[in-house]
Amino acid sequence: MALDYHALLNPSQAAAVLQTEGPCMIIAGAGSGKTRVLTYRIAHLLEQGVDPFNILALTFTNKAAKEMRARIEKVVGPNAKNLWMGTFHSVFAKILRSEADKIGYPRSFTIYDTQDTKTLIGQIVKELELDDKLYKASTVLGRISAAKNKLVSVQQYLNDPVIKQDDEAAMRPKIGVLYQQYQQRCFKAGAMDFDDLLFQTNVLFRDHPDILNKYQNKFRFVMVDEYQDTNYSQYLITRKLAAKERNICVVGDDAQSIYAFRGADITNILNFEKDYPELNVFKLEQNYRSTKNIVWAANSVIKNNQAQLRKDVFSDNEDGNLIEVIKAASDNEEGKLIAQSIYEDKMNLHLSYDNFAILYRTNAQSRAMEESLRKLNIRYKIVGGLSFYQRKEIKDLVAYLRLTVNPNDEQALRRVINYPKRGIGDTTISKLINSAEEANHTLWEVVSNAEQFLPARVSNPVVGFAEKIKSYTAVAAKEDAFEAAKFIAKNSGMIEELYADKSIEGLSRYENIQELLNGIKEYVDDHEREDKSLGAFLQDIALVTDSDLKDAAQEGEAVTMMTIHSAKGLEFRNVYIVGMEENLFPSQMMITSRADLEEERRLFYVAITRAEKKLTLSYATSRYQWGNLRSCEKSRFLDEIDPQYLNVKFAAGPVVSESPFQHVFERRSNLIATPPRKTVATKYVAPADFQPSDTSNLQAGQRVEHAKFGFGKVATLEKQNGTVKAIIQFEEVGEKTLLLSFAKLRVL
Repeated sequence: MALDYHALLNPSQAAAVLQTEGPCMIIAGAGSGKTRVLTYRIAHLLEQGVDPFNILALTFTNKAAKEMRARIEKVVGPNAKNLWMGTFHSVFAKILRSEADKIGYPRSFTIYDTQDTKTLIGQIVKELELDDKLYKASTVLGRISAAKNKLVSVQQYLNDPVIKQDDEAAMRPKIGVLYQQYQQRCFKAGAMDFDDLLFQTNVLFRDHPDILNKYQNKFRFVMVDEYQDTNYSQYLITRKLAAKERNICVVGDDAQSIYAFRGADITNILNFEKDYPELNVFKLEQNYRSTKNIVWAANSVIKNNQAQLRKDVFSDNEDGNLIEVIKAASDNEEGKLIAQSIYEDKMNLHLSYDNFAILYRTNAQSRAMEESLRKLNIRYKIVGGLSFYQRKEIKDLVAYLRLTVNPNDEQALRRVINYPKRGIGDTTISKLINSAEEANHTLWEVVSNAEQFLPARVSNPVVGFAEKIKSYTAVAAKEDAFEAAKFIAKNSGMIEELYADKSIEGLSRYENIQELLNGIKEYVDDHEREDKSLGAFLQDIALVTDSDLKDAAQEGEAVTMMTIHSAKGLEFRNVYIVGMEENLFPSQMMITSRADLEEERRLFYVAITRAEKKLTLSYATSRYQWGNLRSCEKSRFLDEIDPQYLNVKFAAGPVVSESPFQHVFERRSNLIATPPRKTVATKYVAPADFQPSDTSNLQAGQRVEHAKFGFGKVATLEKQNGTVKAIIQFEEVGEKTLLLSFAKLRVL
């Protein structure tokens, strides 16, 4: 029986679900039920008799794809398992596995992660005798990645005078050569990095029209989630695939486009109608997540952006609390105020720490927050730390597994050829590498024939290593991923070596290897998985995105701390956005152009809309930067929020009590509300004879005059690292925190 979508969805959602033919754009505001709409839209297609093998649904995380598939399966049954659904990288890696030989790659190609890529670039920089400080691996990788995302090949890069001029201006004229060497080494090793998965898919479709035609006929319906986050490469792939049937549906919110730094192009969604003049547009404007005050505040901020698709997001939820704005004297005080607020809300409202999130613009801001949370014994977890698959012991075993599947993987070979130690020193490895270059062989070809290139005494351990890898390859050809990995872990000597280390760190590393093997067993035991080979498992873990990683050590009730970029797609009952200061948020690097500033404003919009019930914004009037205490100015974004949605409060001095029950927002002796925004104090005009005094002996209780703020009384003085900070209560403008080395005060 067909579902009644008008009963299950609001009118806008139902209309978007039922429009299955032709190009379609669903503009989904924050918390508007986007996943629900996508789920029912695919379910409706299946109800209409569309073969699930003909539907391609692209997401940005494996987690999103898994959740959506599970929801669809609940509606339509096991038929949902046959959908082509996953991230761009996982779907097109799958296609490339089938078609790799068309573009000269082995079907067992390795997928390099970011660390592999940086290591290889570092090796090439060293070999070319370039300055590794000027040619940092991360900088070179960023430049190469940006080129690939714009589909700029090595030859185009080397021949483009504008690119050449940019690199010369940056004093890095050799980046083109590094790009060329890097691509040659990857190709020789039978490896692709993440950007290659999309770049090479475009090459495949460009150079082989028959292959493109095959997949155009296969994918009759194409759906793309988070379309505002697509780059040029992703845009071109989806446009090519949908060119024949034109049944493309993109879902996204231009107000949440925050990934320009990694290649996302907001014009893909803003200009979508130019590619499809017959486009059907649906706007999902009802926010089911947040209170009215939070939604109204978010709207008042984002309306300041010029480049946007206009929509009127609203909520039928309760009005909710006003948004609290905390003004603190320092970043440490900001941390204390927030930690106390979290503790008391938890106790008074009987909440779990899982209900709270602290969001910041940069990872460095977490320090003050962590210290304050620890003092109140508040458990927290930081999202974006070292992931499980980046730990040394895990990368070591995975390198063995990669080398087993693809012996030409030079990065994996270099990593494990002498681990555990087997008498193959750096000198021998250098000779092997040089021999490979001179003979134009892969490193594996030289290693597996070491006796032809090295004296017998030196070559024996290398020959033994090669025989081990060959035996692993033979086992992997017959056994599933778990049996092969277990054999390799034991036979390589890794388990024995880690088990012998009885230190706490050694025990942890040994347990991590066990956990990896457990994960492989779970992978193999999944009865829905057809391919249980070692190669399939390696592809699966290579394509895990940051949002999919779950660190077992971070399980349990805890406050979540993360950058705003990491928070996209998540929601929490209570959200704290900290560091709302000029040059911090918006970042000083993002205020030189309108496009950059609008991206920062979209980032703030994303942060606001993570909150369900309560939102708190905080800023400090002073903060340490590079060891120096600097005065800070509140963020311009705070002024863009309509004041009727705000409850602005600030501490009248340092927080002295460490009592977890000291409610900083209710102790009126410690808090003074700022005047309503509509009340404008008379501007103070200093007399013509105003001359600042020597304030080296200034004391609390003294009256002073400031050229801008007028008359006031010194409340407290704080000395930190050679600087003196005065907290002064002014008659007209309230409390101000000033650094005496900068403040021009006349002592009365």
